[in-house]
Amino acid sequence: MQFHIVTAFPDIVEGSLGVSILKRAIDNGYIKVNVVPLRNFADGKHLQLDDYPYGGGPGMVLKPEPIFRAFESLKIDRKDTKTRLVYMSPQGAALTQKKLKELAALNSIVVLCGRYKGVDQRVIDNWIDEEISIGDYVLSGGEIPSLVLVDGVSRLIPGVLGNAESAASDSFHSNLLDCPTYTRPANWQGLPVPEVLLSGNHKKIEEWRLNKSLQKTEMCRNDLYMKYLDNIEENNNE
Repeated sequence: MQFHIVTAFPDIVEGSLGVSILKRAIDNGYIKVNVVPLRNFADGKHLQLDDYPYGGGPGMVLKPEPIFRAFESLKIDRKDTKTRLVYMSPQGAALTQKKLKELAALNSIVVLCGRYKGVDQRVIDNWIDEEISIGDYVLSGGEIPSLVLVDGVSRLIPGVLGNAESAASDSFHSNLLDCPTYTRPANWQGLPVPEVLLSGNHKKIEEWRLNKSLQKTEMCRNDLYMKYLDNIEENNNE
């Protein structure tokens, strides 16, 4: 999987790529991440990236020329169905586990990080395949959302996680939140680990985990719980 992250602030992105799972995934060759500094493609003495919006109003808008040049430098084949250009935007569709699975099936993802008031609409209309949002709120830029996307997709690429079952048991993988987890010691300050987890009975442990997952999902995310029940009903009717 090849990621290209086009950003006005490459330091924000590069710092996070040098630690933990993403670092190991890059070092081991499971993913490649190319950080593209947008200012390298700007004009003028001050390498200006933004300008005032036509029609007036507050805020600044990222200019189209540097973004077009950055995209062109990547020599993207627009007919390649395994490559997608994504703009991280509050106006985009929600990033879900289902969307991460879809993106993980691609070969290349180009991620544009917005800044200021956004980007010139001509960039979106002529280059961007889809806009993606990580939530109903506004951040200072798209760098953090881009890292969320890269991290979420990378976890689904075979080999990135030490245990492939880890991703399969994550929250949202089956429309359920994850069950509670425990580690040593078995009794900490008078607080014991549930006995079933120490029993060695794998069938009972799986039943306990599913029940706890269902309880947590119903309590914290009833919308997901109802979706889970609907899926079960659809499967039973097939």
